[in-house]
Amino acid sequence: MQTWVVDRPGSIDGSPLIRIERELPKPGPGQVRVAISCCGVCRTDLHLAEGDLAPKRRQVTPGHEVVGRVAALGDGAARFEVGDRVGVAWLGRTDGSCRFCRRGAENLCTDPTFTGWDVDGGYADACLVDESYAYAVPDGLEDEAAAPLLCAGIIGYRALTRADVPPGGRLGIYGFGGSAHLTAQLALAQGLRVHVLTRGEHNQQLARELGCDSVGGAADTPPERLDGAIMFAPAGELVPVALRALDRGGTVAMAGIWSSDIPALDYAETLFQERRLVSVTASTREDGETFLALAGRLGVRATTVGYPMASALDAMRDLKHGRFGGAAVLHNS
Repeated sequence: MQTWVVDRPGSIDGSPLIRIERELPKPGPGQVRVAISCCGVCRTDLHLAEGDLAPKRRQVTPGHEVVGRVAALGDGAARFEVGDRVGVAWLGRTDGSCRFCRRGAENLCTDPTFTGWDVDGGYADACLVDESYAYAVPDGLEDEAAAPLLCAGIIGYRALTRADVPPGGRLGIYGFGGSAHLTAQLALAQGLRVHVLTRGEHNQQLARELGCDSVGGAADTPPERLDGAIMFAPAGELVPVALRALDRGGTVAMAGIWSSDIPALDYAETLFQERRLVSVTASTREDGETFLALAGRLGVRATTVGYPMASALDAMRDLKHGRFGGAAVLHNS
């Protein structure tokens, strides 16, 4: 099979990824092999390619927004049948026995496995997944539309819950890419007022088209105090900006796996009056199941730009430079 691998992490404007040929992987006990139809391009993939996230092993295949069909079953795998459509997400496995897993917080597992970081992901013709961590893809969604839901959507949902905005409250969204545009739809459908603060003409226009209550520049002040905010932009310098925009008791949730450094915080301006700064580390399978059900019921849909799998580098470069709004998705022909 053909697969992209992170060869020499560095600027995506160079060639940190190369495409190589490998043997088709054989599923182990409890695993299934997925023939990949498409894979979303996540900003985490970009961080991995450029070395912001150190690869866990040499020549790992990125990608964790995978949609495809079950092509082979490992010993004992019985949850799916060959031909079933499934999704593969960021959380690839947990140990199930650490103190966090035992209390139902598997997103904080001390020995997790992540798709496209620890194990090979979806920038390929096929991948393996533990059947317990795969998702049944909702009917009524084309593969391309479903792919971004599997990370961008799930992590955005968890970030929204962490931001703790009360019913009818005011949410700020900093950065407006693949995850943010899905989260905004969910928040609007739930009756929140949504203010988007982002750079890039394409992203700002998409926010307007989705019906957000206001759209401004990344460092602008929203038109009203926020009950909560989500930091999708991996820009630490915006954290104090978002904290200052909060009303009393508000929360800023950082949704990314990586951020540039956060500058020193002035306590009185940014944290006093019980304002909070929290992070999102990963999602649980329960988060995934809940979000996919909500997305289906509320009509959350990804705005996507398709690329051939052979053009993965072009898609990642366009993501870095803000050349599209929404989410990029790689397709196998």
